[in-house]
Amino acid sequence: MNLNLSGHHLDITPAIREYVTKKLEKIKRHFDNVIDVAVILSVDKLMQKAEASVHLSGKTIFVECDDGNLYVAIDSLIEKLDRQIIRHKEKYAARRHDESINPPKED
Repeated sequence: MNLNLSGHHLDITPAIREYVTKKLEKIKRHFDNVIDVAVILSVDKLMQKAEASVHLSGKTIFVECDDGNLYVAIDSLIEKLDRQIIRHKEKYAARRHDESINPPKED
């Protein structure tokens, strides 16, 4: 899994980088086929914003969260991302299961 972490109007400290990396381990535990993750952390006056774009095989998932505290925004971002990845994994497994039971008919 490639991680690209950037900040807009914000310096990415080693503590923030470690926190995001540790939280993204939860995503990797649930779904192994994560190709690339791009996380953008930004500050607009009093709002902290976290955005993530996750590239999976065949799909890209984008999530964003706003909060007054950057760490809370990162936590809620990871929760939303986790739910979407689990949903994608379930659909992917169901599709593969349907193909193995009912293989496509050849004419």
